[in-house]
Amino acid sequence: MFFPQAAESAYRLLRRQGLRVDFPKDQICCGQPSFNSGYVDESAKVAKELLYAFEDTDYVISPSGSCTAMVRDNYPILFKNDPKHLAMAKDFASRLYEFSEFFVKVLGVKNVGAKYKAKVTYHHSCHMSRLLRVKDAPIDLITNIEGIEYIELPENQDCCGFGGTFSVKMADISNAMLNEKIENVMSTGADILVGSDLSCLMNISGGLSRKGYKIETMHVAELLDRGLRG
Repeated sequence: MFFPQAAESAYRLLRRQGLRVDFPKDQICCGQPSFNSGYVDESAKVAKELLYAFEDTDYVISPSGSCTAMVRDNYPILFKNDPKHLAMAKDFASRLYEFSEFFVKVLGVKNVGAKYKAKVTYHHSCHMSRLLRVKDAPIDLITNIEGIEYIELPENQDCCGFGGTFSVKMADISNAMLNEKIENVMSTGADILVGSDLSCLMNISGGLSRKGYKIETMHVAELLDRGLRG
């Protein structure tokens, strides 16, 4: 909703691989915000809508490691007493992949043929690296862009401080974590900060903007797409 350009870039990249891509209009949120706040029954209602929206697809590609982890890790909790939807959730999880994970693991593609000259660093989001355990795939895609100078982000295992409702409930702690992340980002001298979770990028880009720092933030799909479109 906030970064439609990331989904548009992901769509174009999937089409370039010769895939037929559908975007079901009845899809909705995965339910993570309400689940994290303890509203399990309400989250299950939302999750059911998502299951039915993608019932007939071969693969489901998400430009969000956080959403992907929600489905794989927490849908079995939502539907533990609902055999029908538990089976649907397991089937859905077996077809669901985070964007870079799909390219590298399923398609076997690490180089999409992109060319772009820039200094780039990458933020490893918590759900992506800790729950999905996907760390290498986005880096493989970035470092195979011709002209990219990749600079590893110091303390890249640290959270950016967003954590969904955590940033509201624990604002002071969240802001302190964000400031540390921003310092590490700026220390790289990068032109672009890339990530795979848009909530993290929204949080970090907001902090950068408030401090007046001129560094671009974008989803990995956007960077690849830019390198292909010139």
